[in-house]
Amino acid sequence: MNIEKELIKRSDSKCELCSSNENLNVYKIPPSLNKTVDNTLFICSTCNLQIEDADKVDVNHWRCLNDSMWSEHQPVQIMAWRMLNRLRSEGWPQDLLDMMYLNEDALKLAKATGEDQDEQVSIVHRDVNGVILEAGDAVVLIKDLKVKGSSMVAKQGTAVRRISLDHDNAEYIEGKVDGQQIVIITKYVKKL
Repeated sequence: MNIEKELIKRSDSKCELCSSNENLNVYKIPPSLNKTVDNTLFICSTCNLQIEDADKVDVNHWRCLNDSMWSEHQPVQIMAWRMLNRLRSEGWPQDLLDMMYLNEDALKLAKATGEDQDEQVSIVHRDVNGVILEAGDAVVLIKDLKVKGSSMVAKQGTAVRRISLDHDNAEYIEGKVDGQQIVIITKYVKKL
């Protein structure tokens, strides 16, 4: 039996999130690589569009999660959890999240896309090559930089160790150069 047939049987030919019976397709939960019954669900085009494009989300459409979050099928639980986390600033989704339970493996997969993180936590700092920078990393300057408010010039090739991240702006990091704490723009550094 192929995956789509199994999902049709499991879902009773309805969207596993909102129960619509129109325009149904198999949806693979990111970041899964291969489609299996354990990482896919059968959803309508409305749910699919809103999952894929945050700008098209209709908050009221997702009130359906009040029912689908109780599904016995793990992929449905995971997507319900992710959507509730995306919408938690609305108030009512947080109430549902507080009631919801996922086993340890399901919760780990649900958190894989970072839906549960606040926006400021999900700010990602990247160096000139797109490599993710983390607090405590060491970087090297790729060009001479004048330090505002002083006559100091941070020279190209200078290593900056134990950087800290600006949690409000993905383009700023901080580090010590010649004993002075300075703000550095990430496009002028390369991770060591």
